[in-house]
Amino acid sequence: MSEKKNLGHNSKKDFLKSPVEHIDITSFDSRKIISSMKKMSFVSRETANASEIYNEMLKDKDCTIFLTLAGSTSAAGCMHIYRDMVKYNMVDAIVATGASIIDMDFFEALGFKHYQGSQYQNDNELRNNYIDRIYDTYIDEEELKMCDKIIGEIADKLEPKAYTSREFIKEIGKYLKSNAKKKGSLIETAYDNNVPIFCPAFTDSSAGFGLVMHQERNPNNHITIDSIKEFRELTEIKIKSKGSGLFMIGGGVPKNFIQDTVICAELLGKNVDMHKYAVQITVADSRDGACSSSTLKEASSWGKVDTTKEQMVFAEATSVLPLIASDAYHTGEWKNRDRKNFSKIF
Repeated sequence: MSEKKNLGHNSKKDFLKSPVEHIDITSFDSRKIISSMKKMSFVSRETANASEIYNEMLKDKDCTIFLTLAGSTSAAGCMHIYRDMVKYNMVDAIVATGASIIDMDFFEALGFKHYQGSQYQNDNELRNNYIDRIYDTYIDEEELKMCDKIIGEIADKLEPKAYTSREFIKEIGKYLKSNAKKKGSLIETAYDNNVPIFCPAFTDSSAGFGLVMHQERNPNNHITIDSIKEFRELTEIKIKSKGSGLFMIGGGVPKNFIQDTVICAELLGKNVDMHKYAVQITVADSRDGACSSSTLKEASSWGKVDTTKEQMVFAEATSVLPLIASDAYHTGEWKNRDRKNFSKIF
């Protein structure tokens, strides 16, 4: 019990000494593991089926692949997986939480790090050292405040008007081209490859704090975020796609936002198909009826997802995502895809 109360640290330096290292899916080949898991049961077989569906998405040249991110897997060591999915043309558009894109990816692009810690640490001691905890991962809050500040400064230099989160994140990409301390972030890689990033709940992150400070400094001449236009933009991508597939980490707003593009397109009088392929990795329980944990079969009743090629993987994402992504990378279907360059349509 004594360990759970206090691990014996007493300074910020003691806490922030073991940086999280992001896994490299190109450095190992998981195909044999996935192949073996296919002959097993439970989550192993779910994972293998998800891998097979994702490879089918990549093989289908008419399929637009949407990656959705919710939760803290980027902070936990999966940041380079998402970057490499963009770099190697394994995803065409991203829908994410503001935290995944700003508090984690942009944060590290500024030269800051996430650190390995302990879920048993005394949180009052962490608070006294201005350290924020995500389960067993630590973040320096003073560095997060720098992240807030720089977001506000980027906004200060833009023409005062309404922007979608996609437009503002593109401006962040421009900023990182000249100012990144860590090159090859997800934002910068997406910027270089014309992969749009949407954050429908953008202000629920350091972006929100930064933009509040920006508006406080510029009460009559500031930018704002237009989430309605953003929904229209994402729906436009769905309309322009002959087919589509979803690769979803967690649930939440990103999951619902991308699924709703089918309904939105229909309301606009466009004839679009449901998302043909869908994979979701989640630990959420669907028995409480929560939107975040609704199964993909349930989404079919809403006319959002086809049930022919869908797989729920009930696992903590950092444990299975590297295997699925490495399998797809080494299988190599991405080599035969043309880039969609959706950022250029707006």
